[in-house]
Amino acid sequence: MPEGHTLHRVAADLRRRFAGRVVESSSPQGRFAQGAARVDGRVLTDAEAWGKHVLVTFDGLDDVVHVHLGLFGGWAFADASDEVPPVVGQVRWRLRGPGGLADLRGPTACELLSPPQVDALLARLGPDPLRADADPDRAWQRISRSRASIATLLMDQAVVAGVGNVYRAEVLFRHQVPPDRAGRDIGRATWDAIWADLVVLMREGVRTGTIDTVRPEHDPEAMGRPPRDDDHGGEVYVYRRTGRPCHVCGTAVTTEVVGGRNLFWCPRCQSADRLTP
Repeated sequence: MPEGHTLHRVAADLRRRFAGRVVESSSPQGRFAQGAARVDGRVLTDAEAWGKHVLVTFDGLDDVVHVHLGLFGGWAFADASDEVPPVVGQVRWRLRGPGGLADLRGPTACELLSPPQVDALLARLGPDPLRADADPDRAWQRISRSRASIATLLMDQAVVAGVGNVYRAEVLFRHQVPPDRAGRDIGRATWDAIWADLVVLMREGVRTGTIDTVRPEHDPEAMGRPPRDDDHGGEVYVYRRTGRPCHVCGTAVTTEVVGGRNLFWCPRCQSADRLTP
C-alpha cells in the first residue's frame, strides 16, 4: 500500500495539472459513472491528501471525490502534449484537461462524499506528519495510554495518518526503539523525536518520490558498500533486509508479522533493555 508521501505527491500532481481549470471526467470502467458525471465539465478547485486519502473538490459542488488506493490502486499521469492513451485495464476514473490526463485504477474507494461524510472520515484519522495543521499531541494522547506495541500504533491510521510499513520500521530503528514496546512505555521525549523525524523523512519522500532513511555516515559511499538493489528504491536500515547485517552494528536484521505486515528491526540496536525517556 502506498505510504503518505505518495498521496501528497498525487495531490500535488492533480493540482498542478488541473486546479483552476475545467476538466472532462469519465469512468471507463463504469463503477464510478454517476460520480464522474457529476463533476464532468466543472472546474477542479483543489486536491488534498490526508494520510493515505485524497480529496478532490470542484467548483459549485459541495460533494467531494474521495479516493483511497488501498493495496492495489494507482494513478497514471500523462502530459497534455502526449497522445491520449487508450483505456488500458480497469480505469475507474479518468480526468482530462489542458494540463494533461490522469487515470485511476483499482482503488479501494473512489466515491462522492457529502460534507458530513468528509467530516466523519477526517475525524477517524490521526494527525498527518505532512500537513501543517497536524497536532502530534493528538497521537501522543492515544499512544501514551495504550498497551498496544508502538509498531502496531504507528500503523494505525487513527493514531498517525500516512505512516506505512517502511516508515514504521525505519523510524523505530533510527530512534533505537524496540518495536514491541507498549505505547504507554514510550517517553514523551522519544515520541516528540519520532514525530519530528517523520516530518523530515516524509517531506523528503514527497520531494524525491522515494523513501531514504539512511544517515550520511551510513550511505553506500561512506560505508564502501553497494547501493540497495530493491524495487522499492531508496536507502534504508532494516526494511526488507532480513538476515542482512545491520549498517550500524552488523547484527542480522530480523522480521516477524505484526498487525498483518512484516516488521523489520535490529535485535541489538533496538534491544528491549534500551531506555526511552
